[in-house]
Amino acid sequence: MQKQHLFDCHQRIEPFIHETPVLSSQLINTVVGTVIFFKCENFQRMGAFKMRGATNAIMQLGDEQKQKGVVTHSSGNFAQAVSLAAKSLGIPAYIVMPSNAPEVKRNAVADYDGKITLCDATLKARENAAQKIVEEKGATFIHPSNDMDVILGNATAAMELLKDQPDLDYIFTPVGGGGLIAGTALAAHHFGKNCKVIGGEPMEADDAYRSLQSGKIEENKSANTIADGLRTTLGNINFPIIQQYVEKIILVSEEEIVTAMKLIWERMKIIVEPSSAVALAAVIGEKEELQNKRIGIIISGGNVDLKNLPF
Repeated sequence: MQKQHLFDCHQRIEPFIHETPVLSSQLINTVVGTVIFFKCENFQRMGAFKMRGATNAIMQLGDEQKQKGVVTHSSGNFAQAVSLAAKSLGIPAYIVMPSNAPEVKRNAVADYDGKITLCDATLKARENAAQKIVEEKGATFIHPSNDMDVILGNATAAMELLKDQPDLDYIFTPVGGGGLIAGTALAAHHFGKNCKVIGGEPMEADDAYRSLQSGKIEENKSANTIADGLRTTLGNINFPIIQQYVEKIILVSEEEIVTAMKLIWERMKIIVEPSSAVALAAVIGEKEELQNKRIGIIISGGNVDLKNLPF
């Protein structure tokens, strides 16, 4: 049944998304000692995989819900995704953003006609502001990562990657709120040939790593990482999927993230954000175990604040 849901989802959102390219780099293959295929969601509409999940979730709403619009809270990429998906489908989007969200992401939300409400940079403040909009406008709340329609939409990136490269041994993704890795794990389970999914996570925001160990959702005490898209925690919908289908999560240092990001910029000549580089950093960290394997990496996005580069 789930396999059919994934097919239906891909068909539904196809007119509204790009089928992004799969790239490889001989030099990076040599550095790691394996063959890597990068699914480049930095070339997705609005610059990140989140366009997929946002589009699917909005398309599943009823007519009355669409009329009243949607609301989400996000520091950046999901805010942009919901704004653009809603604009493409002709419905209003209300976006709650923390006051410290990167300016480049705030500007993009405004360009996509998202109606921005700024709040304090805490999860509680975000949730309260979003709830207030739900009550006042009757808009439907869409969670950035803990929503089954969002997860299924996210899964379509790995589905396309596996269609292009059916014999992958592993797919690596970054882990933030868990929506991408959960979707990727479902796609690998249903469409891969014994393809394992591994997450990369910053040491500074290691809640998913600890959650897999303890068997319950852990919080981040601090999330002082350059990978600003990964500062969120797992949810009760995506965590069981991650527990069931994800092989493991590898922690990487801030230094390793910057090194991987620089490697992609310099060698592949493409722009990726720090969160995306976490997956390659995890592959490099595991390279002894991955020799001669065929590896997919989901490059999650390329929305970078060029005034604030780490190198």
